[in-house]
Amino acid sequence: MRIMVIGATGTIGRAVVAAAEKQHEIVPVSHTQGKERVDLADVASIRALFRRVGRVDAVMSVAGRAAFAPLEKLSDEDFDLSLRNKLMGQINLVRYGVGNINDRGVFTLTSGILAKYPMVGSAAVSLVNAGLEGFVRAAALELPRNIRINIVSPGWVAETLQAMGRDPSAGTPAGIVAEAYMMSVEGQQTGMVIEATGGK
Repeated sequence: MRIMVIGATGTIGRAVVAAAEKQHEIVPVSHTQGKERVDLADVASIRALFRRVGRVDAVMSVAGRAAFAPLEKLSDEDFDLSLRNKLMGQINLVRYGVGNINDRGVFTLTSGILAKYPMVGSAAVSLVNAGLEGFVRAAALELPRNIRINIVSPGWVAETLQAMGRDPSAGTPAGIVAEAYMMSVEGQQTGMVIEATGGK
């Protein structure tokens, strides 16, 4: 399969690329690095990416920014960033990428554990993650040509916790999280929220 990985240079993205490139052709995409770049908050950037890359069998999005702060401190700009980048950015990958996906191809998006288990400071993030999961369930009913769509919901990632100076044992290694993305790409399911928490 020819797979486009959005967010290929991030912590999870690198693990996804490492897992996928064993058997598939990878088109890595980043925001600021590498040959192929995209700004998820910019529709023109997304459309230009698909024009350059052409036909693919799968699109995996392991990217998107959302603001994390106490509700009373979240500004209009914080919500705008969250909605335009992680929410609509990933939705627009589907809307503008469906014409580039081959028959029986698959989109895999990313939400996160805060959709299901919110915490103080996660109002914008939880909103975005839950919205993405709802979109995927609905879009699965309408995508043409047997195209599938799923979403992976990672928990805390061990490498991210370690980089934050926290106990990495409370998280799931990125390599295990990557397995959930491969399950979406190589399986047959559609409209699924695949939790990638490693049992934690």
